[in-house]
Amino acid sequence: MKRCDWCLKNDLYIEYHDTEWGVPVHDDQLLFEFLLLEGVQAGLSWLTVLRKRENYRQAYDNFDPVKVAAYDDAKLQELLQNEGIIRNRLKVAASVNNAKRFLEVQQEFGSFDQYIWSFVDFKPIVNHFEKLEELPARTELSDKISKDMKSRGFKFVGSTIIYAHMQATGMVNDHLISCFRHAELDGVK
Repeated sequence: MKRCDWCLKNDLYIEYHDTEWGVPVHDDQLLFEFLLLEGVQAGLSWLTVLRKRENYRQAYDNFDPVKVAAYDDAKLQELLQNEGIIRNRLKVAASVNNAKRFLEVQQEFGSFDQYIWSFVDFKPIVNHFEKLEELPARTELSDKISKDMKSRGFKFVGSTIIYAHMQATGMVNDHLISCFRHAELDGVK
């Protein structure tokens, strides 16, 4: 069974690749989880974040955006002392800010899913890359989404972070065409 090259060095990566990466996500809480995790990943490897994912689930009330939006200064200090997560002050503050912005988007569009998937006309973009080097770090579309999210007050939503979010949540299928997941996910909405 052939997989994308990027995941082959670690069992956690392989499991994530085989079960999650590129699978279309329409659940708002899971979309929020990926948004938060992609934001904290900035400057780090995704493997580092995956290894801390369970700690994040515990520390961030299972990624409930309503609860995270209500975090006060005491909770922020608690998070900054939590050795199980990435203790970057700006990223922790951004997670609370982004939860508030996330709720605003839900209010305006009915769900975050409706908002974010509207950028791809509610169907995944299926790419046909042969080599890992062909995968972009950002695209004109991720630039557009990033700009819109920044205008709404989101933090840590640069174009590269947004493109990674698009890949993780199946807005784009960037599995290599030789990978068994590419065909499995082709046509999944």
